[in-house]
Amino acid sequence: MSKFFDKIAKIPRLGVGISGEFASATKGIDACWLQENYPTLIHFFEYGGDLDRGLDEHVRRWVNLALPTTYHFLDINIEEKADLTEDWLVSTIEMAKEINAVWLCGDAGRWHFGSRERGHQMLMPPILCMDSVLESVDNIQKIQNQSQLCCLPENPPAVVYLGEMHILEYFAEMAERADCGLLLDCAHLAIFQHSRGLSPLTGFDNYPFERVIELHVAGGTFTETSGYSYINDDHSPEPIQATWEILEHVVSRAPNLKAIVYECEHNKAEECLDNFAKLNQLFPIQRKDLFQLIAK
Repeated sequence: MSKFFDKIAKIPRLGVGISGEFASATKGIDACWLQENYPTLIHFFEYGGDLDRGLDEHVRRWVNLALPTTYHFLDINIEEKADLTEDWLVSTIEMAKEINAVWLCGDAGRWHFGSRERGHQMLMPPILCMDSVLESVDNIQKIQNQSQLCCLPENPPAVVYLGEMHILEYFAEMAERADCGLLLDCAHLAIFQHSRGLSPLTGFDNYPFERVIELHVAGGTFTETSGYSYINDDHSPEPIQATWEILEHVVSRAPNLKAIVYECEHNKAEECLDNFAKLNQLFPIQRKDLFQLIAK
């Protein structure tokens, strides 16, 4: 029997949230201001962090509101076993628990080349093959066992992907073998499908919708460089049509979905309000869940 499903059944629906990174509120949307002025639109905050920068005053103010947070790591190569050092694991768990994170999540790609330091930070996708899946599984299991929190791997963005597997197959294998949930980034999937010349919903036939716990939505821009067409994951206010199509497809099929994050924090709040409202219509928070969130 899967321990994951027992654990996730005890977590209430978080609803619709906003992402943020270190000092993002100084340049874009302040999650606390948004919640105070539009409390029906935003219910939780996903903080993207790394050990080098740590926590900022933005997420600390949010924690003081006693509303839910999740912690999105930005500095671990999930598919590289040697990168999961004990010091990273201990410090990351401490930081996540300091903000009362409901779970951990992060792009299951490569955040750095060589040693972990700010000058090396980037984001590359995993190699879409079974060897990569198996190494990622070991890391996810270790994170979950030591933190006692769910760790949700996310499909990362890229303009080029290496490996023979479809990215949905890759993450389906990872989730089943690690007994973990999934964070499906709908915008990143739209980018992948475009890069392979596939329709937005290709690859969902054997996908474990029951393991999808969180969805991401963000804007993107069709771009061409030297004749190569791709979608730039620029987090502009308006998601492309393929992203909406993927989101609506998954929402209606994911029985354990707990959260949707709108990654729009670098924009002006007024440019994003309509999409926050749309997301709340697609994924309304239940009164019983709202009471549980307040109680926590």
